[in-house]
This record gives sequence, structure tokens and C-alpha cells, in this order.
Amino acid sequence: MGRTTVTDDGRMTTVGLLFESAAGLRRLFQRRLETERSLSSQSFDVLIRLARTPGSELRMSELAAQASLTPSGLTRSVDRLQDQGLVERRVCPEDRRGAFAVLTPAGRELMDRAVPEHLAHINEVLNDVFTADEEATLAALLRKLRDHVLDTNAACGITPVESGVCPDAD
Repeated sequence: MGRTTVTDDGRMTTVGLLFESAAGLRRLFQRRLETERSLSSQSFDVLIRLARTPGSELRMSELAAQASLTPSGLTRSVDRLQDQGLVERRVCPEDRRGAFAVLTPAGRELMDRAVPEHLAHINEVLNDVFTADEEATLAALLRKLRDHVLDTNAACGITPVESGVCPDAD
């Protein structure tokens, strides 16, 4: 009879499954984005966040946080997108040190073509696995987990692109 250890805790399996699923989905969607639109997942992530934001612009710091990129990583990504004519930078009028990333008309046009294709791919994947009710439950649970993790990290002073554990967290 096998010995039970702390590594057998089911919560470790749950978190591992979440990480494996997220990594697998990223690879699956990335392959299609590269094939159909020649977009990296990082570029798509930046562009979709801009496309879904009112006015199609975000402060660079906010965009970095949302896309889980370091400020320098976002700068390099925006530089590449700017070279392609998909994004431009705009200086913040209230704080000249700050800048906005703004989706250009060419970026909007690309996203108008890419998003329906991406949604179709998402539907292919999720419809094979979940009922509509299961998908809604999964979304609600992931949102709850994400919000808790973001709140806990914020309380510890951890930005979305840093890692570590807050020693005082409950």
C-alpha cells in the first residue's frame, strides 16, 4: 500500500491542471494566430486590450499590467507594433512623462478581421469541452480567482508582472 504525502494534496493537482490548461490553450491559439494573421500571442494580447478599451487607448503602465508585461517588455512590443503601423504612442497631456498606446486605423482593421477568426477558434475549442452553463461557471470561477489573486498581490505591493509570496498574507 502506497504512502500518502503532502504532494498528493488535490489542490496541487487543481492548480497544476489550471497551469497546464492555460499553457496548452496559449500554444493552441498562438499557432492559429501565427498561421492566419502572423501575430504573436503577445502582439495579439496588446492589440485586443487596446481594441476592447473605449477610445482604443491605454496608458502604457496600465497596458503593461493588463498584458502581464514588464514596462520594458511592453515598450519593445509597442515598438514592433508601431513599426507595423498598428499602434502609435501619444504623450499624456496631464503628465508629460506618461504615454498612451493608441490603436491606429490599420490596427483596428487588423483586429476587425482577426477577432472573428479567433472567436471561431475559441468556439471550436470550448464547444468541444463545455456546455454553455459549464462555460459560464468556469468564467465566474476564474474571474473570482483572478480578482482574489490581484487583490492579494496588490495588498503585498506585488505588480502583475512580479512574482513572489507576501509573507504577511493570510
